[in-house]
Amino acid sequence: MAIDAKAKAFKAQGIAVINLSVGEPNFQTPENIKDAAIKAIKDGHTFYTAPEGIIELREAIAKKLAHDNHITYDPSQVIVGVGAKELTYLAFQVLCDKGDEVIIPIPSWNTFTEQVKLAEGKPVHIQLKPPFKLTAKDIQKVITPKTKIILLNSPSNPTGAMINVEELKKIADLAIKKNIFVISDEIYEKLTYSQKHVSIASLNDKIKELTITVNGASKSYAMTGWRVGYAAGSHEVINKMKALQSQLLAHTSSISQVATVEALTGDQKSIEKMKEAFAKRREFCIKELSSIKEISFEEPEGAFYLFISIVKLLNKKYPTSSIWAEALLEKEKVAIVPGEAFFYPGYIRLSYAASDQDLKEAMKKIKRFIES
Repeated sequence: MAIDAKAKAFKAQGIAVINLSVGEPNFQTPENIKDAAIKAIKDGHTFYTAPEGIIELREAIAKKLAHDNHITYDPSQVIVGVGAKELTYLAFQVLCDKGDEVIIPIPSWNTFTEQVKLAEGKPVHIQLKPPFKLTAKDIQKVITPKTKIILLNSPSNPTGAMINVEELKKIADLAIKKNIFVISDEIYEKLTYSQKHVSIASLNDKIKELTITVNGASKSYAMTGWRVGYAAGSHEVINKMKALQSQLLAHTSSISQVATVEALTGDQKSIEKMKEAFAKRREFCIKELSSIKEISFEEPEGAFYLFISIVKLLNKKYPTSSIWAEALLEKEKVAIVPGEAFFYPGYIRLSYAASDQDLKEAMKKIKRFIES
């Protein structure tokens, strides 16, 4: 967000910036979803809703989870919130007592760690090495009597790595054996390239009872600004999340909720179009960056990021990836995110959720900066 703000400050001064820092699709929200929102306004859907969201949306989410993820939930086990971010916040708040430990594989979205701290929990980081694929053995090593939650994010931000199905089964078995909750952030589930996404809660009833599955409309439907996320889990946990949400902010926008019903139940062709575009951009960036000997990266299995090692480029002039990223923005007007933001210095995250033209120009500028 800080890098994005700086990039926008340049743009406000009339300086052209290629922004590859933000994690949002560059596509417009599909027309059928926009039309549903306009109709909702005209039809008078402008009043308060239930804190957990309108029943039509919760029913649509339950059907989506059953059809796509093979998890059966009653709509009463679903809560709608202000983006997936708010749902993970609510889950940590209702599950964590002071000092409870939450296992978080890194590199990871830093919000997870900060939300655990806000809940007075203790983040326990597992430092993954390339190819950044979490295993049950990694988790086993850091489990203590205070372990309360395992955080999963597959496909991952920032690496695009996915947890293999067999490994997911082992993680589920471990969580069941140790009676540890799982928060599974599946916001990038529709954007996969090399393997199909599998929800851990679909594996069996025992792990389903321990899992809070978090998702939303932002990435799959290009609805980042609409702020609609959702979570599903046991009645006990979801009811506590509903109670907390009712005291925090009531509910997300009534208009956004109606629009998301259309997103989930209407024409799904937009997802495939975006996925095809991201796949082509992914291949282009991989090809262009592979020619730079000083950097290295793993091919992402999902999401729309490349997590790139720039360790060989760091020196007295640019001693950290944060300073390197700032210099790239200052000199070439290309915005990317340094690895420090993901607790993984020496790397940068580049988003290829940008236009083809911007990506072509950005590759030229990055190469020129490295060669300078």
